[in-house]
Amino acid sequence: MPKFIIKKIVKAKQESVFEILSDFQNFQKLLPQHFPSIRVRSSRDNVSVVEEHMNLGEKELVIMAKHVTEKPILHEVFVIGGDAKGSHIKEEFEEISEGTRLTVTVDLKLKGKMKMSSLLGKNKFEDNYAKILDDFIKIAEN
Repeated sequence: MPKFIIKKIVKAKQESVFEILSDFQNFQKLLPQHFPSIRVRSSRDNVSVVEEHMNLGEKELVIMAKHVTEKPILHEVFVIGGDAKGSHIKEEFEEISEGTRLTVTVDLKLKGKMKMSSLLGKNKFEDNYAKILDDFIKIAEN
């Protein structure tokens, strides 16, 4: 299955970058082209369970995800149901002189037809995920 790490330097403060990338409640408003539907099912302290529709390139993933945050350094997504059950995404935010070093580790576990396409095109998933990150970064840098 596709496993990859994406590293980016964001020209914005750590707190600001963290707020944008961990604000899953507003993903649909911020980036509707990537997140056509978001519904928070439950939330307590730094843990939330969210029903998400996410467009990854031409593939739409319907997932149930547990978001865990450790402000302002860590945002983790554990996919607990749906098309990518068992997937894990870890976003780490490190303050540096240029702004924020963002390190995203993605371990996608796909099913059915998506699993076959992932075997044929790992780089496509990585490129498509990087595009979503770039769109978040544009918002954070403005």
